[in-house]
Amino acid sequence: MRTINIANEKKRDATVSFETKKRESAIQYVLPDGSVPINVRILKSTVEQDLPALLEKCGSLENVAEEIMNNDSEIDFEKVGVLLESARKLFVTKKNSILYSVDLYEIVKNPDGSEKGRHLYTKGRANIKAETPVLWSGKFFPKSEAVRMFVFSRKYQIRHVNGLTYDFLYDMAKQLHEKKSLMLVGSGKKGIQPLIFHDGGVPYRGFLEGRIRDDAYCLILHLTNLELKELG
Repeated sequence: MRTINIANEKKRDATVSFETKKRESAIQYVLPDGSVPINVRILKSTVEQDLPALLEKCGSLENVAEEIMNNDSEIDFEKVGVLLESARKLFVTKKNSILYSVDLYEIVKNPDGSEKGRHLYTKGRANIKAETPVLWSGKFFPKSEAVRMFVFSRKYQIRHVNGLTYDFLYDMAKQLHEKKSLMLVGSGKKGIQPLIFHDGGVPYRGFLEGRIRDDAYCLILHLTNLELKELG
């Protein structure tokens, strides 16, 4: 069970659970014999068969074409199509040698796509279970406006773990339901700092949505790291 330490508008906090709901498709794809297909990874090509390697070897595209027609150099018949049980991501140089020390940069862009700035990417530490809980910022966003301002890429359902946290979360959902608004929640003293769900994870801005029906409630944490802006 994944947990999050969250506070309400009175800054009273509790540790509750959160989870994502996966929608199961009503359509099932099968093979001609009725069996269920499985996903596998196969080797498409090796470095030696990539275009840059062939260009370096042959010198020009015309020579590469000639080499491919004469010797099928773009295919390694002994390796292509091999099933891969596991794979690991590596960073390599232009000459395909392995890099063991890499500096990652975070690039900020303007609405027109031009680069606004860059800085070294630092791996943040998870903060959803920190000593300071995830706080209400006090900033309400009407639902009709929020969907036009942000791209919500993830969402989690916040759930109670006992009777006391049921009342705690129901009251939060009831307040948001009545206001028909999302509440900006986050880390830090004012609840406006990004949320990081695991060490080295992507920082997200969190928006809390509440819905109620009789004694039932639904509290949803929407996450975004992309804001929509009009081109001036």
